Amino acid sequence: MSEDEYWFCLTHHTVEGRDGCKNADRLGPYASPAEASRALDKVAERNEAWDNDPRWNDDGSDGADGTPGR
Repeated sequence: MSEDEYWFCLTHHTVEGRDGCKNADRLGPYASPAEASRALDKVAERNEAWDNDPRWNDDGSDGADGTPGR
């Protein structure tokens, strides 16, 4: 583990170093404080992409051509 790693604390909504809150309460590690500070933005971006990915839907089809999944 590098000393130049940072986490985003989900409890305090702050960027922390290695000696922050427990890992279950934070996202990371990230390479820089700036990257860690964008953790929630990155989560939202990924969730949006996954929510709109036709390969991952809940309508009973497998996505690409709309045929029923098996």
